[in-house]
Amino acid sequence: LYTSLFLPVKLHDAIVSRIKILTNMQLDEKRKPQDGRFSAKIDGREIDFRVSTFPTFFGEKAAIRILDPQTGIKTLDDFEFSEDHAKAVKEALEHPYGLILLTGPTGSGKTTTLYAMLQSLNEDRWNTVSLEDPIEYSIGGVNQSQVRPEIGYDFAEGLRHILRQDPDVIMVGEIRDKETAQLAIHAALTGHLVFSTLHTNTAVGVIPRLIDMGVDPYLIAPTLIMAISQRLVRTLCEDSKEEVLLEGKVKETIMKELEDMAEPARRKIKLPRVIYKPKISATCPKGSKGRVAIFEILKVTTAMERLILEKSDEMALAGEAKKQGMITLRQDGIMKVLEGKIGLEELLEVI
Repeated sequence: LYTSLFLPVKLHDAIVSRIKILTNMQLDEKRKPQDGRFSAKIDGREIDFRVSTFPTFFGEKAAIRILDPQTGIKTLDDFEFSEDHAKAVKEALEHPYGLILLTGPTGSGKTTTLYAMLQSLNEDRWNTVSLEDPIEYSIGGVNQSQVRPEIGYDFAEGLRHILRQDPDVIMVGEIRDKETAQLAIHAALTGHLVFSTLHTNTAVGVIPRLIDMGVDPYLIAPTLIMAISQRLVRTLCEDSKEEVLLEGKVKETIMKELEDMAEPARRKIKLPRVIYKPKISATCPKGSKGRVAIFEILKVTTAMERLILEKSDEMALAGEAKKQGMITLRQDGIMKVLEGKIGLEELLEVI
C-alpha cells in the first residue's frame, strides 16, 4: 500500500454515501458490510468498479477494485512462465478430462490465470461453461453464469445443473465446501475438464485439503491432473532499478534456495554479478511498476497417485514432488530475481 491523497475528515461520510448511492447499497445500513458495483465512462472507456464497504470503529471503510474490460484477458504467453512451467501447463490443458486446481490467497491472480486457461480452450468445438462470483470479465464463446447465494444458487447448485448442459469444459470459481468438491471431482471423472480454485498455501497442500473436505483419495488420484500455487510480486522499473552486488547474505539466501532445487532446473541457471532492488525516481515514484506472477506447479504422476491412494501425509507428497523436479514458489521467484525482474526483498515479503 501507499498513500496517494489525503482528504479532510469532514468529507468522509459524504464520499462513502456517494459510493453507496452509485452501487445501490443501503444508505442507512452502516452496521454490516455491503458489496456492490458500478460502471463509469472514463476517457471514452467503460470501466467497472467493484465496491466493498466494511464497518470499523472510526466509521465505514470502502475498498474499490477497478476492472478495465478493454485491457483484455491475458493469454498464457503473457504470464512469463519458466520453460518447464509453460510445458507442464500446455500438457495439462491437452487432457480431455480431469481436474486442474489453482491455489493462493485472495488477490494472487488466480482468476486471471483461470481466464487465460479458458481462453486457450475457447474454440467452437468446445461447450465451455463457468460459474463465477462475480463475473470479472466477459469472454466471448464462454457461457458465464453468476452465482447468487441469496436465492440458493450457489456453486454446488450451479454445478449440478451445468452437468445437464452437456459441457466439455467447466470452470467453478471456488471450491468452498464438501458438496462442491465432490461434484467437481464427479464432473472430472465423467469426461469433463474442470478448473477451479482452492485456498491452500502450497500446490501440494491441495491434496490433503481435498481429503479434509471429505473427498476420498481413490477419487482424487485418477482425477487431479495438476495443482498450481501462485503469488504476485511487484516488478522493478526498468529505467530506475538499483544494482546490488551478489555477495554476502544476499548470495547466501539465494544459494540456499538454489541448492534445494532439482538438478535439471539448477543446471540452467547462470548467476549474474548483480541483482537489483527498487529505486524511487521521477519516472518511477513507487520504485516498482506492476506485478508479475510466480508459480509452483504440481503434476500428478503415477508415483504421486500411489502416494495419494496410500493417504500419505503432506511431507511425503512434498518429497515426491521435489523428486519429480517441482520448482517451489520461492525458487521460481529467485529465478526472476536473478533475471532482474523483481527485487529479493519484494519476493521475501510475499513468500
